[in-house]
Amino acid sequence: MATGLSSARFWPYQRAMTDLPVIRLKPQANARAIRHGAPWVFANEVVTDRRTRSIAPGALAVLEDADRTPLALVAANPTSKIIGRVLSRDPGETVDQAWFAARLSKALALRAQLYDAPFYRLVHAEADGLPGLVIDRFGDTAVVQPNAAWLEVRLKALTAALQQVTGVQHVLKNAGGRTRALEGLDDQSGVLAGQAPDAPLPVTMNGATYMADLTGGQKTGLFFDQRASHAFARRLVTPGAEVLDVFSHVGGFGLAMLAAGARTALCVDGSAPALALAEAGAEASGFGDRLSVRQGDAFDTLTVLAEAGAQFDVVVCDPPAFAPSKQALEAGLRAYERIARLAAPLVRDGGYLGLCSCSHAADLGAFRTACTRGIGRAGRQGALIHTGFAGPDHPLMPQLAESGYLKALFYRL
Repeated sequence: MATGLSSARFWPYQRAMTDLPVIRLKPQANARAIRHGAPWVFANEVVTDRRTRSIAPGALAVLEDADRTPLALVAANPTSKIIGRVLSRDPGETVDQAWFAARLSKALALRAQLYDAPFYRLVHAEADGLPGLVIDRFGDTAVVQPNAAWLEVRLKALTAALQQVTGVQHVLKNAGGRTRALEGLDDQSGVLAGQAPDAPLPVTMNGATYMADLTGGQKTGLFFDQRASHAFARRLVTPGAEVLDVFSHVGGFGLAMLAAGARTALCVDGSAPALALAEAGAEASGFGDRLSVRQGDAFDTLTVLAEAGAQFDVVVCDPPAFAPSKQALEAGLRAYERIARLAAPLVRDGGYLGLCSCSHAADLGAFRTACTRGIGRAGRQGALIHTGFAGPDHPLMPQLAESGYLKALFYRL
């Protein structure tokens, strides 16, 4: 049977790699998907016998098809729905510090070509060939999110390779990723090398200075993924414009639009520490007197602003994931529609409304439908002028829809 893989190629594997456990696909599983680049193997696709269930979480294993032909080297976790994460199409490959260094070097080469300063997402998990791994770089400091068991047991080699390739002195571990619990991992963050910064770090993007709290902030401290959409929002600002940034975190859209010449920006968020960082960023940027903040529930705040007759030239809403899973999709789409309905009345005629989603379960079409419906329910007409996605330091893996989670829609009302 033709498999596209030479049996001679795997003769060394058969002789030298018999110490690795084997995970075998069921006959009805789609082995072709793995051959074509699919990065995940689900538990219901494999033969889960006693030996499979006894594999230690994070151990390496050889993935075979139903005919016992080796397909890939995978990181195994029998306690997870994702029982195998493809690390290499070569089952005989060695995963050590040199292996990590080679993958990190490729990731770094892309970012060094794209950005003139070392502030970016260095590793975007499967799309960079490192399943479950997120690394954000802040100059001399890197924040690592090891969201899969195979990474947790190889942190020493990963950290050494990261310092070797990038030259960073400080490596922090962030254990706040929601998928860690699904992998059976703890939520204990810490320092892997060097030391944690004793104050938020300034990061310059799109003409503004953002303050990134790498130890106490959300996620890794700053959302690099919205950089391209921040840049587009700047283009919507005219001299004297008044802008509203809802779910602002540390002032992502608000600071970028102030740097572009907006007269005022109001940032709304439920987190007082995040808003304090937005104010600090505005001060560091030289326009602290033009930023105001309001802490509170976004839905309630939008309602209060509408009741007060407030109007803005640009309104952007960038909420957390309302639909983090398929089970939450229906409720999440209703929430996105509600946000659009509440925000649209606050936009002046001829102004702009930006609506964002980081829910991978809500695809672009469903999200766009919910937003457009919400604008219509508010009695407004909207022309969609721009669709944005995460920046190129967050590459999308075509075989994995989850890697293309971020969407941003900009309407002229």
